[in-house]
Amino acid sequence: MEEAQARELLGFLRPESRADVRSEAAALVAGLTGGAEGLRLVAARPALVAALLALAGDEDPPAAAAAHHASRALAHLAAEPAAHQALAAGLPGLVRRLLQPAHPLAPLAAAALANLARHDDASCRRLLDALQREGGGLQPLVETLCRPAPPPPPPALAALLANLSRLPEARAFLLHPDRCVLPRLLPYTQYSGSALLRGGVVRVLRNCCFDYERHEWLLSDQVDVLPFLLLPLAGPEEFPEEEMERLPLDLQYLPPEKQREPDPDIRKLLLEAVLLLTATKPGRQAVRQKGAYFIVRELHKWETDPGVLGACEKLIQVLIGDEPEPGMENLLEVEIPAEVEEQLQRLDQEEEQQQQQRTTSGSQAPPE
Repeated sequence: MEEAQARELLGFLRPESRADVRSEAAALVAGLTGGAEGLRLVAARPALVAALLALAGDEDPPAAAAAHHASRALAHLAAEPAAHQALAAGLPGLVRRLLQPAHPLAPLAAAALANLARHDDASCRRLLDALQREGGGLQPLVETLCRPAPPPPPPALAALLANLSRLPEARAFLLHPDRCVLPRLLPYTQYSGSALLRGGVVRVLRNCCFDYERHEWLLSDQVDVLPFLLLPLAGPEEFPEEEMERLPLDLQYLPPEKQREPDPDIRKLLLEAVLLLTATKPGRQAVRQKGAYFIVRELHKWETDPGVLGACEKLIQVLIGDEPEPGMENLLEVEIPAEVEEQLQRLDQEEEQQQQQRTTSGSQAPPE
């Protein structure tokens, strides 16, 4: 895109242009940002990003189509770090639209904010600060996610919450025993309406399991997180009576039509969450006593995805292996070599990127 073309396009996006012209120009930009090259071209021009933010916030009915196209472009641009500084000015408006469940652009606002929170902790903290200023922090997100009435929550809302849960202060809110926030999210591990939403919630749970100080509470009857992590991994297999009695009640005598979680990425996240719960000796004892090994053993027989098989084998090794040596009982406090830590972070970022790409594409409206 030449500078002259960019200036001409910017003129079409301005409020003084006709509504139909603004709509066509915004649709063009949304199409450009759907590809890697176009995304970089638009992200490098803050004036275009600012014009899109203004257009997305236009509530006049004649501007509805243009606002939709602009919001779709913003969701794409939020995945490009070069655009983040220009997008920062639009955080309040995106948050306000997100917190209006009936707003037609709430799903695209959720996708944009989820992408903004994907890259680093600094972006997450800016967004968390904006949420606290505009709408009371994480509580409204949880209320929107868990409300019983239609419309259904935007699938990207769970991805946003998952990205924010990388922050200790976000996990402190989610894991506060008196708020009972996390127990409200647990049923979504079986939510069939959206794999994006289900996967986001599972990632929230996985991230919260890093806080081993809360494992006793998570595994207690007050929360009882383990059956919610294991049930999606269970199939219709029949177990010997002595094994069946070890399983939590929700995993006993499952019907012949019981299906496992169909998404391998989510299966892997569920296994990682259970593995994190075994980080301490009391956690390992609780997970073993509740028969997790039997579910994972049958999953390993059925599984074909290499990544999930690897996660199965790591968990099985912990469940049937010997206890660590004295001083090594807490697996999350064991020092990990720097190169291994970097590799784990890279793999986690790749996993989040794949999930977010699906989130953004899933939040777009059908082609017109």
